[in-house]
Amino acid sequence: MIPPRTGSPETLTPTTSARPSGDEPSSVAVRPSLAERVRFTAVEYATRPKDLPQEINWVSEIPDEITGVLLATEWLDNVPLDVAVHTEDGWRYLLVDPGSGAETVGDLVTPADLAWLKRWWPTSPPTADRDPTSTDATSTSESGFRAARPAQGSSLTARSRPGCPETPHSNHRRAEIGRTRDEAWANAVKKIERGLAVAVDYGHLRESRPVDGTLTGYRAGRQVPPVPDGTTDVTAHVAMDSVASAGAAVARCAYSLVSQSEALRALGADGGRPPLSLAGTDPAGYVRALAAASAVAELTDPAGLGGHWWLRQPVGIPLAPAVAR
Repeated sequence: MIPPRTGSPETLTPTTSARPSGDEPSSVAVRPSLAERVRFTAVEYATRPKDLPQEINWVSEIPDEITGVLLATEWLDNVPLDVAVHTEDGWRYLLVDPGSGAETVGDLVTPADLAWLKRWWPTSPPTADRDPTSTDATSTSESGFRAARPAQGSSLTARSRPGCPETPHSNHRRAEIGRTRDEAWANAVKKIERGLAVAVDYGHLRESRPVDGTLTGYRAGRQVPPVPDGTTDVTAHVAMDSVASAGAAVARCAYSLVSQSEALRALGADGGRPPLSLAGTDPAGYVRALAAASAVAELTDPAGLGGHWWLRQPVGIPLAPAVAR
């Protein structure tokens, strides 16, 4: 994305969106020849860390007219969404009491949310004759546990049908309406004038949506019930194909969607153990190589971090083949 010409080249602006706390970029490690052409910007609502290098910008909103890379790591799974249950008369919002966590079935979903559900969250088991990763080519967008819709500081609302608070049954199929995530990603892609948007997140595809959804809570690093009492991080996995389609509609070009495991291996990180003979000739080097292999193994484990999806959406540039199918 850095043009080879000299003179007054365009500025590359790597932007990280909603990075986990404690993992902010700590240095600007770029070649001296690029130093004047690169700006680093972290996008985060939290207060700027005191020890963050001054050359790294710290803002609360994604800047406009980005030329470069927008990296959103585990951002989309925290974008508020609604949860619905499929009842005899159709999809209804699942509501929750923010104090007790008690759930009730609310009103029928809005036409916009119903359209999203029909397109992206089928109510019947999908057929098994289609490759669930087939959406990583080009795609175009069509287009309660009011589960994380903000309401006066609360991440969820707590409403039920007047006079008839129905408790959801165990056989009620749940769905997490990802329309708000689609809109968030599309708006992020719109901020790029020329470059690449990358989303890294846990997610699922239309052909393999989880029957009961993925809504859960985390507190102090532990998984807990998703009660919106202000002490819990309420999160849900991302409908990656829906999000990808929304971004592609804005960028008007193909996207790439692959697992983190596949992406890292395509970039040369195979996690292979170093040869044992190295321990005899270079013990320190062997230990370093073994540590690196262990780190790669952790990052590519399909049951762990390797289960992340990597969504790459180019804007005004070719889709590089490094991790594209």
